[in-house]
Amino acid sequence: MRRKSPETLAVHGGEPRRYDFDALAAPIVQTATYTFRDTAELVAFFEGRTSREEEYGRYGNPSVRLVEQKVAALEGAEDGIAFASGMAAVTTAILALVKSGSHVVLFSDCYRRTRQFVTTFLDRFGVSSTLVPPADLDALEAALRPETKLVVSEAPTNPYQTVPDLPRLARICRERRIKTLIDSTFATPVNLRPIEHGIDLVVHSATKYLGGHNDVLGGVLVGKQGLVSIVRDLRHVLGGVLDPHAAYLIHRGIKSLAVRVRQQNASALAMAQTLEGHPRVRRVWYPGLASHPNHEVARELMTGFGGVVTFELDASLEETSAFIDACEIPRIAPSLGGVESLIEQPALMSYFELTTEQRQAVGISDSLVRYAVGIEDADELIADLLRALG
Repeated sequence: MRRKSPETLAVHGGEPRRYDFDALAAPIVQTATYTFRDTAELVAFFEGRTSREEEYGRYGNPSVRLVEQKVAALEGAEDGIAFASGMAAVTTAILALVKSGSHVVLFSDCYRRTRQFVTTFLDRFGVSSTLVPPADLDALEAALRPETKLVVSEAPTNPYQTVPDLPRLARICRERRIKTLIDSTFATPVNLRPIEHGIDLVVHSATKYLGGHNDVLGGVLVGKQGLVSIVRDLRHVLGGVLDPHAAYLIHRGIKSLAVRVRQQNASALAMAQTLEGHPRVRRVWYPGLASHPNHEVARELMTGFGGVVTFELDASLEETSAFIDACEIPRIAPSLGGVESLIEQPALMSYFELTTEQRQAVGISDSLVRYAVGIEDADELIADLLRALG
């Protein structure tokens, strides 16, 4: 039987046909611990002679398990594990796969907190790292060492929407028995499924598109069962678990994921095309545009190009701020993936403490804008942008 569509999997994937109490919506199992009928059942549980999975909330929860199974189904993965945040998923996975003396390679445009964790925190424990230019697989291959255990990237990256050649990346690493971890938050399983291209582990900040309503924090990691179980064992120790009510909100949000993402794909592409021809815009970064350096790779791998448009104005820091303030529909906020459109000036939102020169050194100009498209009417979003541009 052929793989079901993202629309069908978002609604039904990873779910039982019937829930307890004949509920249509998944019940919230709001408990921190679980009881045993008697000592015999307890012994049977630890000996693996029972089908029950739960013993204590840090080790598992039925509501959380539904999220794990649904995202695994959407990604075409064997198993999944949920966390309290996307960063908890990333850091726990990396810690589970490296040890003192290991070497990690990551692309320089990875999320700054992931980059900080690898280059600063892990260094204290004897794990070395190398940063390579965005999507530069020749540089990646040259950076690999006998002690390299992990390669980390995003697809697409933030904010410049770089899309690495995932099949080649997977092949390079597989030949050397190096594990690959891709943060696919920007793409979602609707637009890109890295595991289909040979990637070992895929992580999502469920706070973004999966939850979809800017009202919950969470993270999910999926991949082969053996690798996921290694990460799950460490989660049991570190404790970055997703709580049942947050799991319910994420599970509910995923139901409409495909519909929302299709709308955001279309709106973002129309916005990017409009901005590219505007005299006040120096450059637009959107993988759906032929002008994007990774457009051909994105077109080969992705079924949609996502809901984030990054562009640079022909303006100063202050003039860019004035433009953002003039936009009436998007809210000024640092996230993405929800039903509301959000806009930000990375120079102030993420790099406020740096000088203009320091920001330029890490590739962030004062006039850079990141627009996370929501599900509002595309024509109205674009009209609002054009009015603010003047």
